[in-house]
Amino acid sequence: MQTAIKRMSSLHASLFGGLEARTDGWFIGLSARLWFAAILLPYYFNSAMTKVAGDSFPSAGAFAQIVPSIADQYLYDTAAIPFFPWHIIVIAGTLAEFVLPVLIVLGLFTRLGALGMIGFIAVQTVVDITAHGAAAGALFDGLPDQLINQRMLWIFVLLMLVIKGAGKFSLDHVLARRAR
Repeated sequence: MQTAIKRMSSLHASLFGGLEARTDGWFIGLSARLWFAAILLPYYFNSAMTKVAGDSFPSAGAFAQIVPSIADQYLYDTAAIPFFPWHIIVIAGTLAEFVLPVLIVLGLFTRLGALGMIGFIAVQTVVDITAHGAAAGALFDGLPDQLINQRMLWIFVLLMLVIKGAGKFSLDHVLARRAR
């Protein structure tokens, strides 16, 4: 029995160890960025576009999405909303929604961009639950469409980028080679 286990272990190491060695340095970073581009880039780009719609920036819609209680308090009159801190928060959130996904997809300052997106998703989740009344759901409940389950998967993809980086097919790699 032990011989069979040793053979299986050896087979596993040769099959998957070789695969890991051949893909190390490019597969995880590239695939995580491609999944992000396919799933979250359109989501965040569309969301960001709703915040710049209209004649003013930030728009009343941006305040309604990011700080709804403040938008309500000032009757959606963006000129009446105090610049500090509310305009700063909305402008920073809107810029983050545009810039961070692009950095991730290009593989430029990827680790920093992925960390920023993790923070953004955490804040977005808190706002969705506390200000918009979204149900968080629960882990291990067998309902993958719940908010917490979806956001945890998003964060997992981003954690791969924080840990492994963007990989060889990225602007980070090009810049690192030039710096050497």
